[in-house]
Amino acid sequence: MKLFKSAVCAVALAAFATSASARDLVMNANTSDPAQKLAMENLIAEFEAAYPEIDVKFNLYDHEAFKVAMRNFLVSDAPDLITWNAGNRMKVFVDLGLFEDVSDVWEAEGLYEKMPAVVGASSVDGKQYGVPYAYYAWGFYYRKDLFEQAGITETPTTWEEFKAVGEQLNAAGITPVTIGTKNLWPAAGWFDFLNLRVNGVEFHAELMDGKVAYTDPRVRAVFEKWGELVEADFYIENHPAYSFQEALPFMNQGNAAMYLLAPFIVSMFPEDVRAQVEWFPFPIIDSDVGIYEDAPTDSFHIPVNAKNKEDARLFLAFAAQADVQTRTAATLDMLPPNVNASVKDDRFAQGGFAQLSKADGIMQFFDRDTDPALAKVAMQGFQEFLQNPDRLDRILEQIEAERARIYGAL
Repeated sequence: MKLFKSAVCAVALAAFATSASARDLVMNANTSDPAQKLAMENLIAEFEAAYPEIDVKFNLYDHEAFKVAMRNFLVSDAPDLITWNAGNRMKVFVDLGLFEDVSDVWEAEGLYEKMPAVVGASSVDGKQYGVPYAYYAWGFYYRKDLFEQAGITETPTTWEEFKAVGEQLNAAGITPVTIGTKNLWPAAGWFDFLNLRVNGVEFHAELMDGKVAYTDPRVRAVFEKWGELVEADFYIENHPAYSFQEALPFMNQGNAAMYLLAPFIVSMFPEDVRAQVEWFPFPIIDSDVGIYEDAPTDSFHIPVNAKNKEDARLFLAFAAQADVQTRTAATLDMLPPNVNASVKDDRFAQGGFAQLSKADGIMQFFDRDTDPALAKVAMQGFQEFLQNPDRLDRILEQIEAERARIYGAL
């Protein structure tokens, strides 16, 4: 309780005031977008209702200001909780000794079993350093009416089936895939999935950490698969001229059938087109490689220098509960990592949730998982490869030179 129900002596009141002050829980957050802000405010209100003796002090930053301030406040004036991202963005602060090991929360709450897909994304050297509260799935959004027009009756689950679908679409005069690479990052999604499907998550993580050369034969194998699609005319022409939004009309107007992207694309479809759109996951290339997905993940972390770690751990445990994650993810229009949570009655959300719940592991996204400077050079290379696959050797050498500059020679 935050107030006594009966009169007490002044000494007791003073003791209570000291106790109440000690139960302040300070959270710094970068959730400044309207839906993010509402979701966090609702979550905090639920937590305070469950733990009325704790008062959450909520400090909200816009995204860019948070990035600038984060390293300073983690060192000099640490809050008790922060919102951030899983994966390499988390690992940067773990390596600096600024994030608390919260493996005890995972063990006490059974999160290894309840949130299996995000175990790896939240861990460094076998220890957990955060608790995810929402994520979203990448996959193929496709027009079923265009598939039917091309005589395609089933969505592809294997690489050979996927290439056959592209062949049928091209034969029907429909470009298989739209993409806008002016932003660079849409091409990175393709690289992520191809590498995860060809080489698996451990190799992908090592590559993102700068521990593998981009001239490695295993990386070349990824581009060989990618090149099969380029040679088969899978992509719209002149895609570097289009942003990811500007590439969408090719699908809306029926000129292209598929788009590999995240759920935020759904709201961009006109209503009549959306009625025709369905979703399927990236196909399997090697059945001996596990099912790994790109799923950018938002998470809570406790700074090492936090003052109230006990109540911060209570908050992590509360935020990980299935019913809490159901409500938080729904407000965010994202997915709950807890497999016992539920998602809204939406075919895209349901498909993404089912896919991520059975995933063997996830990565974040190329420009979240590796050094930003390297990501820029690499994504420029991906864009160039899609236009000129014959330049692969030079492209890989350029990316490798940047990797070596940042991470050192191997």
